[in-house]
Amino acid sequence: MNHKYLKNVTTLILKADKCTGCGRCIQVCPHKVFDLKNGKSEIIDKDGCIECGACAKNCLFNAIEVKPGVGCAYAIIMGWLRGTEPSCDCSGSSSSSGCC
Repeated sequence: MNHKYLKNVTTLILKADKCTGCGRCIQVCPHKVFDLKNGKSEIIDKDGCIECGACAKNCLFNAIEVKPGVGCAYAIIMGWLRGTEPSCDCSGSSSSSGCC
């Protein structure tokens, strides 16, 4: 099964100007979010990012930013466990302060 994150909510950012193309992010990413193109890493599946933080922790050049463990990841897991659609209440329709 190919799990996807909620569309367009991941906090993953790649700063191409800082990337040296070492490929560590490609090696440590469990969901194959990155690929090497033209000598630099590139995000090829942003919605596949589960915000685990492995890429950012292993990037020696600070080219990657991600906020590991934000609420939307929790929403997806709880949706799977409950058999419901994931909801992180980012729409502002609940009393929650939001998560994204």
